[in-house]
Amino acid sequence: MLKPTLAILQAGSYDLVQEMNKKLAEEIGLHIIHIWLPEDSSEDEIVGEILKLNDDPTVHGLALHLPENAYSSKILNALKPEKDVDGVSAVNLGQLVYGDVYDCLPYPTASAVIELLENIDRTIDGKKVLLVGTAAPLAASLQCLLQRKGAMVMSCQWKTQQLQSKLHQADVMVIGSIKPEEIPVSWIKPGTTIVNCSHDVLSGKLCYGHQDVKYGDLAAEEALVSLAVAIRMQNMIKTTERWIRSQQYRKWNLHCLKLHPLSPVPSDIEISRAQSPKAVDVLAKEIGLLADEIEIYGQTKAKVRLSLLERLKDQPDGKYILVAGITPTPLGEGKSTVTIGLVQALTAHLDINSFACLRQPSQGPTFGVKGGAAGGGYAQVIPMEEFNLHLTGDIHAITAANNLLAAAIDARILHESTQSDKALYSRLVPVVDGVRKFSTIQLARLKRLGISKTDPGTLTEEEISKFVRLDIDPSTITWQRVLDTNDRFLRKITVGQANTEKGFIRQAQFDIAVASEIMAILALTTSLADMKDRLGKMVVANDKNGQPVTAEDL
Repeated sequence: MLKPTLAILQAGSYDLVQEMNKKLAEEIGLHIIHIWLPEDSSEDEIVGEILKLNDDPTVHGLALHLPENAYSSKILNALKPEKDVDGVSAVNLGQLVYGDVYDCLPYPTASAVIELLENIDRTIDGKKVLLVGTAAPLAASLQCLLQRKGAMVMSCQWKTQQLQSKLHQADVMVIGSIKPEEIPVSWIKPGTTIVNCSHDVLSGKLCYGHQDVKYGDLAAEEALVSLAVAIRMQNMIKTTERWIRSQQYRKWNLHCLKLHPLSPVPSDIEISRAQSPKAVDVLAKEIGLLADEIEIYGQTKAKVRLSLLERLKDQPDGKYILVAGITPTPLGEGKSTVTIGLVQALTAHLDINSFACLRQPSQGPTFGVKGGAAGGGYAQVIPMEEFNLHLTGDIHAITAANNLLAAAIDARILHESTQSDKALYSRLVPVVDGVRKFSTIQLARLKRLGISKTDPGTLTEEEISKFVRLDIDPSTITWQRVLDTNDRFLRKITVGQANTEKGFIRQAQFDIAVASEIMAILALTTSLADMKDRLGKMVVANDKNGQPVTAEDL
């Protein structure tokens, strides 16, 4: 069951308002994350924390509680608008100014002032309201909300020359900072309704300024703070509802790039280079992926994290269309071209959410007669070169991992043929900081051998021999080296001809990189733990008794 999470980012000392925020949030079933920074935290430190919370998919709302002088535009605009429960980001304030009252999240203090005034004066329509010493988010929000209620809004600072005349005109006075001593009470028109929104009041310190001025009783000030807290929670509920709606199946807000077909049709590479691809982070946002669900490689490529499956586990399954084996036409219209063309038709023309799933091309066929596998014509993956060559480098990583294992096989055979059991044991289970310890994989091997001991110092000579010697039969080795380019002269090779290999010579071969079992595992794995388990169980050869030798045995 979803439990909405509100993060409160505070810099400075304890105050009453944050306790009120936390108490009310807990009462209505919200989960609270309270991050407390030192009062002298730098702007960059605060922004850094905001960006972390922006990208945290488990956080649905973010409230700031900072020193009065810390609310810089850089900090306010770092807030993700959809998580900004205080309504202080440029996007939320802009929506309020343009009249999008249902889309924006209103500034809680401003909304609380409106409710308080309507409760005191019944109506605001026709009243002259003076905002004195109010900071940008509060001033902008109040001005918009008051004008919509029919009030005439004036704004000034305590040092403004026209302050006295404006005070004489005002029916309502909203104070954003404490009144200086030199401003006489007589300037304020009798009967004026005064609402104190100074930082001290809103932080729960309840300091009302000069004692000669009646700013309203304690109950009214507490009501303002309580209302602001309640409206902040309303905003939090609103952000959570929006988040829930965003997780439900909906049409993508996808802006398809327009095709400009030419006649005669240019070559595939010319078509690819003529089209400017959309930035992959923009595409991800359009189809509803969260920022932390993609790992970006340059401007046009990204990997999607498996965490997406957990987030979408309750979504209904879509339809799966398989484009099976097709003999390409003379124009090159094969599986990839049909797949891409089908997705273009479904998405751009029928407005159906759809995506293509293609395998990464191998450089062997790409540089051979067949060519690339990005599709063709106006139905192709772009940029073509990046897709056909290195993409995100996974095939190169598979090549390195595969060949590392191949090298380990030959090295193990060499070491077993030239070293004693004791020497092998010292290499496999070395003494580190005076302690010899088995690894998790080694303990698993001992268990398969029927040895239940876990202390390396307790093994007998016979048990040590069984543990250290795989006795691989070279003629049964099935694990070959791989390469992702065509080189026919590597199809059969002889390894071990250097003098340092002590006469251990055998025939081997190179396969194409994508034929590696590691490639199949990468395609089928469901998690990192599953991948590790599958890789460990790969059979690479048999021992001289005909028993399989696996990767984790090495």
